[in-house]
Amino acid sequence: MRNVIYKIQGEESRNKGILAADESSPTIARRLASVGVDSTEGSRHSYRHTLFSAEGLENYIGGVILFDETIRNEKTIQPLVDKGICLGIKVDKGAKPYDLQGLLTEGLDGLSKRLYEYKNLGAEFAKWRAVLNVEDSDACVIANAWTLARYAKKCQDEGIVPIVEPEVLMDGRHHITDSLRFTEKVLHHVFDAVYYEGVALETMILKPNMILNGYNNSVKTSTYVSELTTDCFKRTVPAAVPMIAFLSGGQPDGMAVENLNAINQVGNLPWYTTFSFGRELQTNSLSRWAEGKLDDAKDALLLRAGECCQATLGELE
Repeated sequence: MRNVIYKIQGEESRNKGILAADESSPTIARRLASVGVDSTEGSRHSYRHTLFSAEGLENYIGGVILFDETIRNEKTIQPLVDKGICLGIKVDKGAKPYDLQGLLTEGLDGLSKRLYEYKNLGAEFAKWRAVLNVEDSDACVIANAWTLARYAKKCQDEGIVPIVEPEVLMDGRHHITDSLRFTEKVLHHVFDAVYYEGVALETMILKPNMILNGYNNSVKTSTYVSELTTDCFKRTVPAAVPMIAFLSGGQPDGMAVENLNAINQVGNLPWYTTFSFGRELQTNSLSRWAEGKLDDAKDALLLRAGECCQATLGELE
């Protein structure tokens, strides 16, 4: 499984990241509707195949997270296979109400069987997303942490690298210090559960949020993002974890890559610190694809992917 992580990172260049193309059916329908396109099996294939066919994509992207429908369509994923890009798969069943306010992600039932099937379809890594809010109860945090750990253990038992994604949402008016305190608590509980479940740190990937202001908070704190993010992770994430692939989390276009660059400029980080972006990589491509400008859509993806790779090195200009 370590070889899979090396491939995703870029065995020689060590500057690649992950394209998150695992939008669920409702999510991809909203994305396509935003550009005036109906969500059909054909339109979903056309959009994803266009992106996956971008010449040179393998120079920037080491792995792609897919949805169930996508990994089962050989024509859609063939460009990724031809490029030697690792295939990943979203395996959770979505977040459902847990207590009065929080959510708990479901999908552990039958997971081992699904993982076995996905591996036979070519999946080398998987992803499970927990959705958390700064006002969630400790019970909700702990429940999600243990669910993430049990998922990760099941993945490793099946020879699949788990991406563990405890996303603290940045919706709301909370201050960046609230994000810091809550994210730190979440990560402490996640790695406590990972330890007790016997998950091998060396063959997992962490996909976390950056430490940010709530999006409705107007206080300017952008200069502190890299400092607070790295401080938080140094206190909570074991050095044995080989790779942290940040999510973009709905940040304004271009901001996530700038923040990733600033994080990597801090230096002396014990992990390979990269990206696992969805909208940050795809937004500019989607509108061009909808207009029938397929080459422009591919170019837009490659341009942003190249910027992300520079940010992984802390060399974005």
